[in-house]
Formats: sequence, structure tokens, C-alpha cells
Amino acid sequence: MSGQNSVKSSVVRGIRSKLLEQFPGLEPCMDDILPKKANLIQIKCKDHITLYAVDGEVMFFQHFNDPITPTLRLLHQYPEILPRVQVDRGAIKFVLSGANIMCPGLTSPGAHLPEENIPEGAIVAVMAEGKEHALAIGLTKMSTDDIKSINKGNGIDLIQYLSDPLWKTRID
Repeated sequence: MSGQNSVKSSVVRGIRSKLLEQFPGLEPCMDDILPKKANLIQIKCKDHITLYAVDGEVMFFQHFNDPITPTLRLLHQYPEILPRVQVDRGAIKFVLSGANIMCPGLTSPGAHLPEENIPEGAIVAVMAEGKEHALAIGLTKMSTDDIKSINKGNGIDLIQYLSDPLWKTRID
């Protein structure tokens, strides 16, 4: 980590509105996650990664100019903030080692894609067959309708997964 600063309240308002626009599922819990008068700390890390922490807990992260993304820890506390996809049991060990998710791992028995289409470029919670909490957060490389019909190639690029360096990050 190269530096950390408190974020001005006007910037916090801007971040709140961006998050609500990008993740409508945050609306009911936004005041719990990021109160209007929160002391939001911006932490700059190597490789153009910025972490946003409230009360010593990293809530969101951002890579360069990519959208601000909720962390996996926040997703575990508020599981409804992101749309969900589910991988089959065979894909779990690969996801936990950081591998991107191939389409067959999302369409085989045990896997589940939602009925409503999730567009390409959407941030999703990656659930595991038979597990309660998400094991990763990913970015769809094609729409879920395309994943179902093409069923080949890379379906989701991982952004964060259980036991990755961001998962292990603690702010003192």
C-alpha cells in the first residue's frame, strides 16, 4: 500500500450515486454499508488498485478506471447486491485457485444460470453448488443467453475469489 486518505463528503456522495446506479441491489442496504457521513478511507495500492474502507473494513475496490466493485466480504454480508450464477462441483477447485470460468462449468448439471439474461460485462456473484456463500466475483465475458447457447470458451473472468490477496487484506 502506498498511501491512504480520508475521502471528502462530496466525493462520498458521488461514489454512493455511482454504486447505486451500477448495483441497484445496494439500494436497501446502502445506508448500512456506506453511511452519508461515513469516514471513507481511500487506499492506493500497487498496480493501480484502489481500496475503499469504512471502519477498517475494505468494502469496495477499483482497478484503474474500471467500475468500483464490492468485495467478497461485503457480498457475504449482503448476498442480494449482485446477480448470481452458480458453478457445478467440478469447477469449484479451479475457481478457488483463480481460474476463469468456462461456459460448460456454468451449464452442466449442478450449475445454474438465471432465467433473465445478464448482459456481457456485468459483475456477478459466483456461487458454488451446495454452498451458501459466494466463492467469487466475476465479470461476464458474454451474456448468459450466449453462455447457454454457445456453451464454449470463457464465460466469466474472475475479479476476486476466496483466499486471494484482497480477501486476506486487513486494514489496521
